[in-house]
Amino acid sequence: MPEQLYVGYVFDLDGTIYLGDELLPGAARVIEALRELERKVVFVSNNPTRDPEDYAQKLSRLGLEAAADDVINTVVTTTDWLAANAAEATVFPISEEPLRRALREREIHMSEDPAEIDIVIASYDRTFEYRKLQIAFDAIRGPRRARLLATNPDRFCPFPGGGGEPDAAAITAAVEVCTQTQCELHFGKPGPIMLQAIAAKLELSPEECVLTGDRMTTDIRAAQEASMASALVLTGETDAEAVADLSDDQRPDYVLERIDRLLPAEYRQGLGWGRD
Repeated sequence: MPEQLYVGYVFDLDGTIYLGDELLPGAARVIEALRELERKVVFVSNNPTRDPEDYAQKLSRLGLEAAADDVINTVVTTTDWLAANAAEATVFPISEEPLRRALREREIHMSEDPAEIDIVIASYDRTFEYRKLQIAFDAIRGPRRARLLATNPDRFCPFPGGGGEPDAAAITAAVEVCTQTQCELHFGKPGPIMLQAIAAKLELSPEECVLTGDRMTTDIRAAQEASMASALVLTGETDAEAVADLSDDQRPDYVLERIDRLLPAEYRQGLGWGRD
């Protein structure tokens, strides 16, 4: 467990703060404690099927007050990158409405005409169909040679109690296979675009921050890539058995049975939390 307080705290959401529609044990009180201690708190998600407003409303509904400005997700990083680096491009998002809405708000032009498309965005899309794959195929293989980018690299989205459903990497793979091309860039953890967005939000040096999550491949790797301290909670995808199999260079700095163990023992005792 950590023996120090950090200045900045970055939290994954699903599997870390909540699971499904329930806050995980200790989540609300550790966030409240950090805010009382005037620490910077940021929530981060690779999921592009919600926007920051959706996440803030969900957290508040579950009993953890949050504002949209507290959340960075791949809807934000994708649209920010496009606005800064490809503002004149025509985009075809294989996505759900939150990303499309954000693109419209940023006045990024979208089209389903392959002859107009400069960039195909593969995303977590539960409305994916052959028609969309054909548009992407024609745009990338056609004379315009559209680029392929992706919101996030996740292969699947886990569900409470086990199971899950295909995530953005499944859509990306489908497009890659049929077009014989490779995705150039994604905008989620542990990629550089998301890490840059987190750093800009915190305005802190990496050694002042800790990133907490439940996935080794995205959350813990993101912390390691950003040179932040890493904390793995065993309330989501990763269990203790999987941690035991990790090599020394893969292991997170901290492994926590529950998220409120992120506070050093002296602070937990001072708050009267006891041993629960």
